[in-house]
Amino acid sequence: MSDGPFGGPVLVVGAGLLGTSIGLALRRHGVEVWLADVNQENVRTASGLGAGVPAPPAGEPALVVVAVPPDLLGQEIARALTSFPGAVVTDVGSVKSEPLARLRAAGTPGIERYVGSHPMAGSERSGPLAGSSSLFDGRPWAVTPHPGADPGAVTAVVALAELCGATAVTMAPDEHDVAVARISHVPHLLAVLVAGRLADAPPAHLALSGQGVRDVTRIAAGDPALWQQIVSGNAAAVLKLLGEVRGQLELLIDAVSTGSRDDLAALLDRGVAGTRAIPGKHGGPTRPMQSVFVSVPDHPGELARLFADAGASGVNIEDVRIDHDPGRPVGLVELLVEEARAEHLLGSLESRGWVTHR
Repeated sequence: MSDGPFGGPVLVVGAGLLGTSIGLALRRHGVEVWLADVNQENVRTASGLGAGVPAPPAGEPALVVVAVPPDLLGQEIARALTSFPGAVVTDVGSVKSEPLARLRAAGTPGIERYVGSHPMAGSERSGPLAGSSSLFDGRPWAVTPHPGADPGAVTAVVALAELCGATAVTMAPDEHDVAVARISHVPHLLAVLVAGRLADAPPAHLALSGQGVRDVTRIAAGDPALWQQIVSGNAAAVLKLLGEVRGQLELLIDAVSTGSRDDLAALLDRGVAGTRAIPGKHGGPTRPMQSVFVSVPDHPGELARLFADAGASGVNIEDVRIDHDPGRPVGLVELLVEEARAEHLLGSLESRGWVTHR
C-alpha cells in the first residue's frame, strides 16, 4: 500500500459523526485510515461502514485527527503529540483557543506539530451511523495555525481538508472563535430560545406552524450535552455577542411598545442586510433569488416527478424546502431559483400540469 498524501496512515481518534465522516471521505481517495474510540462499538460500526480499520496497538500514523467532544480535546491532543512524536496532529473541535491554551500551559512537547482545524459541517444527528463521505463537500474548513506551528504541519492539515472535499480557510485561533460565535454559536442559542417558546404552547397554536418556524428552530435540536461544552469553551466571544443582541432586543422592545415604525423598520432592514451579507454558492456574491411554490399531491413518486420536470426546464434549483399543509392531502414545495429564471420555471411546470404559486 502506498504511503499516501501524508506519508503514512491517518489515525482518527473519535469515531462519531465527524470522525467517521472524515474516515469515509479519506477512503474515497485510498488513504489508509485507522480508527480509535473509547467506545469500541463506535469503532466497529464505523469500520463496518468503510471508514477505516481499528488502530493497530503499535501503529505509527503520519497524521492524527482528534475528533472527540470539546471537553476532552486538550488532553487527547496532548496524548497524540506525546504518543506519536513523528506525527502531525490536528483536531476538528468547534473552539480553537482553549485547547491551545491548555497545551501551552502544560508545556506539551511537540506543540509545533499541532495545527487546529474546524470543518464547518455537521448534523443534528450524532454517532457513526450519521457519518457521510460527502459531509464536507463544498464546505469551508477553518485551519488555525498558531505562531509556532511548523509550515509542513499546516500544509498537511490543509491537504486533509481538501481531500475531504472542503475548502480550507486559514485564520488565527482567536479570530476563528469570534467568527464561529457570530455565525454558529450565538445563532444556535437564539434558535434554542425561540424553540423553547414552543415547548409548552397549546396544540391549537402549534397546528399553525409553517416552514418559517421550522427554519428558525431547526438547529435547536442539536445535542444539548455537546452544546454546553461548545458554549462554555467559547464563553468570552459568545458573551460579547450576546451583549450586542441584548442591546438590539431592548431597542426592539421599545420600538414595539411605543409603536415606533421607523425604529422597527430600521431593525428589520438591518436583518435583511444581514441575510444578504451571507456569501452565495461557492463563496461568491449573493445573487437575487426567488421562490417558486408548487402544490405536490401526497402520493408516492410525486416529488420525484416534480424534480424531473424541474430538471427538464433547464433551471438550476438552488435550494428546496417542503411544507406539509395541515388537513390537506398535499404538500407545498418551495423551489429557490435565480430571480431571472423564476418565470421560465413557473411556465414550464404549469405546462406540465403542476399547480404553482407566485
